[in-house]
Amino acid sequence: MPRGTRHELIGVLLGDGPYPVLRMSDGGEWRLDVSRPFHHLLGQRVRVVGKRSEFDMLDVDLIEPAGG
Repeated sequence: MPRGTRHELIGVLLGDGPYPVLRMSDGGEWRLDVSRPFHHLLGQRVRVVGKRSEFDMLDVDLIEPAGG
């Protein structure tokens, strides 16, 4: 996937390391560069919309609880 591509993903938000991590159901993980508060969502299933900025990093535009 090229950098700059837009992604809408659903996974579990984890707080390991300097960046929060979105763990996908297939076992893949994305590091998230989040500028808004997110700590209240740790451990929950979330929907993330953002743009790929590095190999495994998304610049987050939206993070919210996942429906369903």
